[in-house]
Amino acid sequence: MGRSHALTGWCAGLGVATVIGTGSVEQSLVFAATTAGFALLPDLDHPGARASKLLGPVTGGLSWLLRKASGSFYQLTKGPRDERGKGTHRHLSHTILFALALGGLTALGTAKGGPWAVAGVVLFGLLLAEDALGDWVLPVGGGAVVWWVYEAGPDPLAELAAVSGHLGIAVAVGCFTHCLGDALTESGCPFLFPLPIAGETWYEIRPPSFLRFRTGKKVENLVVFPFFVVLAVLLMPGVWEFLVVTAEHLFVPPSSRTAS
Repeated sequence: MGRSHALTGWCAGLGVATVIGTGSVEQSLVFAATTAGFALLPDLDHPGARASKLLGPVTGGLSWLLRKASGSFYQLTKGPRDERGKGTHRHLSHTILFALALGGLTALGTAKGGPWAVAGVVLFGLLLAEDALGDWVLPVGGGAVVWWVYEAGPDPLAELAAVSGHLGIAVAVGCFTHCLGDALTESGCPFLFPLPIAGETWYEIRPPSFLRFRTGKKVENLVVFPFFVVLAVLLMPGVWEFLVVTAEHLFVPPSSRTAS
């Protein structure tokens, strides 16, 4: 489900970028690419996930640490009606608390670390997104970064350092988007932990059975992914406005057009 997570993260990033007012097309693209990458991060708790394999032993080691932490935390916090599983995959990193904590740490760390810390987080997000969505992410995301730095004027590093808060939002949105995606699958996702539901601390949120789908099967490949491909294009800055203007010129008589 990696590419679906990254694609929904891209869509969420473009939508949120508009809401928080990133200010320019290139900033929106960098924000969306970062969100797309970090929409894969919660699966770092699985040794076979893209995020765990991305940087070899580095991300592999982080995956091992996260699984150990998640398993230990699950044993300490599980309720009497929770499952007897190990609590390693789809637990600690698949919660709103994790998304908020990682977003907050990203904002704080990049604010303290300066522009190079910002660049490191953006690069990691781009590499994650590229691994899931294909090589087109790097020229698009990298080009947006270069464009952004060029437009920043005489002090581009200061411009990068000023976006630490937005970067924290991008990371948190990416992680939470991942949780929402997993909640639509048959296994569900306990993203509302520690809110107790039906006697369970780690209650797997999921829709009615007829709305759930299995990862990697026909519903995801033939319905979910194509839908978000179209949405990803429509959410690109300027695309919707271009389509509206084009449709108006093609189908609306000149006398009936709205004055611009």
